[in-house]
Amino acid sequence: MNHFSWSTFYKQLILAATLCLANTVQAQEFRIGFVNTDRIFREANTAKAAQVKLEQEFSKREKDLVEQGAAIKSISEKFEREAPTLSESQRVARQKQLVDQDRDFQRKRREFQEDLNARKNEELQQVLERANRVVKQVAEAEKYDVILQEAVYVSPKHDITDKVLKVMNGNNAAAGR
Repeated sequence: MNHFSWSTFYKQLILAATLCLANTVQAQEFRIGFVNTDRIFREANTAKAAQVKLEQEFSKREKDLVEQGAAIKSISEKFEREAPTLSESQRVARQKQLVDQDRDFQRKRREFQEDLNARKNEELQQVLERANRVVKQVAEAEKYDVILQEAVYVSPKHDITDKVLKVMNGNNAAAGR
């Protein structure tokens, strides 16, 4: 008695399809690549230029903050030395003045850090967009199927970061290798 089972039929059909797919994948070369974005952010000329631009843009504010912090520290130390000889009202007034100056300083420092982080993110986003265009260009030219930017482990033979950096830094001839 031959009993037809749809369940067995589907299992055999899935097995056959899986074997066909495995044979097809083995017959074709599947190319995978990896790009180290940390290296791109450190070594690409556009990333280095962005860093210089940010330093120039924020150096005066940073210098002013350092000077303001040093002045507050100096005033605070002077207050600590003179506090025992001051009247209660003078001590309270100077203490309030120090607290106000410190609050202003902390606010300016916070604003500076927020502005710097926002600008850094803008600049790095531009570098990343350029890098992604170059990665796509290299991937298409060299027939890669997948390019990864993060992985737990990558064999060095799959790392195309050098090729991407060469293109980004203007050495297109070396990228074709």
